[in-house]
Amino acid sequence: MPTLFGTPLKRKEDPRLITGHATYTDDIHLPGMLYAAILRSPHAHARIRSIDVSEAARAPGVVRVYTGKDLEGKLGPIPTAWLVPGADLKTPAHPALASERVRYAGDGVALVVAGSRAAARDALEKIRVDYEPLPAVVDAEKALAPGAPQVHDDVPGNVVLHWRAGNGPEAAEKAIAEAEVVVRRRIRNQRLIPTAMEPRAAVAQYNPATGELTLWVTSQNPHIHRFLLSLTLGIPEQKLRVIAPEVGGGFGSKIPFYPDEALVAFAARDLGLPVKWTEDRSENYRATTHGRDHVQDLVLAGTRDGRLTALRIRTVANLGAYLSTAAPGVPTILFGLITAGPYTIPNVDVEVFGVLTHTTPVEAYRGAGRPEATYLLERLVDLYAREIGMDPAEIRRKNFIPADRFPYETPTGLTYDSGDYERALDKALEALDYAGLRQEQAELRKQGRFLGVGFSSYVEICGLGPSRVAGAVGFQGGLWESAVVRVHPSGKVNVYIGSSPHGQGEETTFAQVVADELGVPVEDVEIVHGDTAQTPMGWGTYGSRTTPVGSGALALAARRVAEKARKIAAHMLEAAPEDLDFRDGAFQVRGVPERKATIQQVALQAYLAWNLPEGMEPALEASAFYDPSNFVYPFGTHVAVVEVEPATGQVKLLRYVAVDDPGRVINPLIVDGQVHGGVVQGIGQALWEGAVYDENGQLLTGSMMDYALPRAGFLPPIETYRTETPSPVNPLGVKGVGETGTIASTPAVVNAVMDALAPFGIDHLEMPLTPEKIWRAVREAEARKGGAAA
Repeated sequence: MPTLFGTPLKRKEDPRLITGHATYTDDIHLPGMLYAAILRSPHAHARIRSIDVSEAARAPGVVRVYTGKDLEGKLGPIPTAWLVPGADLKTPAHPALASERVRYAGDGVALVVAGSRAAARDALEKIRVDYEPLPAVVDAEKALAPGAPQVHDDVPGNVVLHWRAGNGPEAAEKAIAEAEVVVRRRIRNQRLIPTAMEPRAAVAQYNPATGELTLWVTSQNPHIHRFLLSLTLGIPEQKLRVIAPEVGGGFGSKIPFYPDEALVAFAARDLGLPVKWTEDRSENYRATTHGRDHVQDLVLAGTRDGRLTALRIRTVANLGAYLSTAAPGVPTILFGLITAGPYTIPNVDVEVFGVLTHTTPVEAYRGAGRPEATYLLERLVDLYAREIGMDPAEIRRKNFIPADRFPYETPTGLTYDSGDYERALDKALEALDYAGLRQEQAELRKQGRFLGVGFSSYVEICGLGPSRVAGAVGFQGGLWESAVVRVHPSGKVNVYIGSSPHGQGEETTFAQVVADELGVPVEDVEIVHGDTAQTPMGWGTYGSRTTPVGSGALALAARRVAEKARKIAAHMLEAAPEDLDFRDGAFQVRGVPERKATIQQVALQAYLAWNLPEGMEPALEASAFYDPSNFVYPFGTHVAVVEVEPATGQVKLLRYVAVDDPGRVINPLIVDGQVHGGVVQGIGQALWEGAVYDENGQLLTGSMMDYALPRAGFLPPIETYRTETPSPVNPLGVKGVGETGTIASTPAVVNAVMDALAPFGIDHLEMPLTPEKIWRAVREAEARKGGAAA
């Protein structure tokens, strides 16, 4: 049987997903089910003088109305689960419903439960809340100013964390002082709204006879949801079952444990009836977590011939009104530790201030800290290259960590596992015909057309684990994964995994791995996930960890099954286990190929147990818990080619070349799909997307009419290429690929636009690069020059 590893199989999960046969949380219907709706604050900051729910409680169909007072002593605060050490971290209380003060426009104030969705929503309008509006602050830097409105009384100055990384500010300062070239820049990485296709939803059912509660929820990590729900609701874990049915996209926004899910579970238990809640898009934009939102003051120093010697970063990260589940770890561990990127910059100093504001809480968003790190670094490298007149590809090549220096320890304390960054760059240049492209650019400029070429070389920290590091950085959990591989008497296989994929194609890639290990057809392998009652404990799908960590667990479990099967086959064939070859799904006595037993025959005997080796237990299954020894570090180079129309400011993306190295590739088709989706999201940040609040804390981009998302017609074909540098820390040599496109594409596109605008003397504009912004910059540049650029 040919190996399935590396084969571009179509996704096993797609038929149900694309034919309408998948079941999402809102598709759950239970007898006697009630519907919930949440009244949200219209103010970003206000004191609640009173809440009158009497009229709403009398409204047709309404069963019960809850306020924060009703929850006191019954429902705990929403916890934060990443307590970064050494950061003077403060964790202000986050009540499920605000009862005294609201802190962002969207903060929950009351919960209505009714017999229909319409009745619940209509009743919201009958609740009378007497607010005393208070001054609000939405900009993180303004929140730091003396006299700024305080988001929480127990967080003075709104600074919720202050964190530092690198090999010391003194070393960086000295290197900067001695440098021949110093580039300084202030960069804003704007706030984004994740916009998963499926909004959040939850359905809870409580059985008063057993004390058991089942929660169906849009979750990227159902086991973590169960743990946190147990803490909040006070129901023991063994009485809680959390099911994540199909999840229509998450991008980080379905990692957190939200107040809304806790409220639904609370109401189901309190009323003894099932309760469903599903947010609409407007609610999704206001109350589901946002991403990014950094302001960065940056210094990059080095020599005149292009050798980089020091990087200093001061970041102010806007974390919103409350600390979400993993929020403290995003601008610190996931951002600060990877800021040296793929380069041998010897001196790095990173300082981060996490700041609370009267805005929607900020969490992980696809890439989570690594896009912010890559963007600032790749913008600085381009600015540096322009300063010294060096080609942007060559300055990257000059500073890459050489392939023979891995494992490589960075100034921020990471140890990169493997890499060959120059090979990825060369492959991108070859795909582009780089010399020809630059010649074409020069010719077009003579015609008044402005072509731009933008590079982005990246390395990312992903495959989140090992657990000992998780503990060291304050993550309140482990980061291992688990799997149970069960071969049935017929030889068919179920694999139960602790991670919870939601659209990444793991049902196919994991089936390929197990099919290869056991020599069974891939169609005979089913992956079971997303149900805490069926699957072993796992820590979820985020940080590109499911393949590198989850596949490690299932590969080890499958190998244990294969080893037991070998012993049974040897007993059946009256041979020694070491004298058997395992080939094409059958054990064969070496040198006597006609004496063989298929894996299916072995499986049947394992369950019949008529004649097993002495002392062997029946059945054929095994479990494994895999805790990696290190993170994995995918890398690559992406290049964007754009044309900018100065008269209108329009940017046309002409080509996009992505060279990624995710280690060994299990399914190239799925890897390409992941890269495509990630690239499009990153381009969205570069050109169109951005959450905007007014000074009073009202979200002005509260719908898809105002928040611009990429559309297929905006994009050229994405050209994907790969190199494969196996990771030495993973049993399969794989790394993650779910976030590479998002990490790399944003700086590639911005660098390309800045390259196109170079003749105008424009070297930086803040994202998103809207036509209006570019048009104004060109007009201002022309005014400075007193005429049009050549």
